[in-house]
Amino acid sequence: MSRILVIEDEHKIQEILVEFLQEYGFETDSAYNGVEGLAMFQKSSYDLVLLDIMMPKIDGFATLELLRKDSDVPVIIITAMEEEEQQMKGFDLQADDYIVKPFSMNLVIRRIEAVLRRKQRGTNSAEDAAPILVHKNVMMDTQACEVRVSGTITPFTYKEYELLKLLLENKNRVFTRDDLLRIVWGYDFVGDERVVNNHIMRIRKKLGEDFITTVRGMGYRIDG
Repeated sequence: MSRILVIEDEHKIQEILVEFLQEYGFETDSAYNGVEGLAMFQKSSYDLVLLDIMMPKIDGFATLELLRKDSDVPVIIITAMEEEEQQMKGFDLQADDYIVKPFSMNLVIRRIEAVLRRKQRGTNSAEDAAPILVHKNVMMDTQACEVRVSGTITPFTYKEYELLKLLLENKNRVFTRDDLLRIVWGYDFVGDERVVNNHIMRIRKKLGEDFITTVRGMGYRIDG
């Protein structure tokens, strides 16, 4: 049974979400603001977080940023902020999906199921991969889910790790941005290719600008 943390300051919406999720068999906890939500997250283990943006004390963006310092748990933003700029900010902070209010509860369930499937696919695929991937001064241990740069463990988010793993397993192969969205984010991902660009940029900051090659007009590869 998956555990979900709902962080939503509107009492009525929170009650509807919790009730509906429990009907579908999810175990749920709820918080009314970012401070309360972060405290609960530190005390318990969750498989996914539903996160509102407009909240008192700490808004959803700041809450997500703090979550991402310690965890790659899937996060779905639920908010009335429908502007593209706000959605891109959520994805830049490594949200896994973005749902705009008002929403259908059936849509919320489908999005949750899709995100959890993508997470599970990533976990299962690690079992079949070569246990150690090495390139230049970088070593990826796919069993321990660790990346070492010159021998030092370097933190990676879930999506950054999956992108790097895919490129390391397929050296010299060019992946378009659409390829990477389809493989790493999944067919049902709602967003655009700038999400890929931003994740590649963050990986380069950790590994060096020349670690991943940009093939102009096509996509990205790691030269073997």
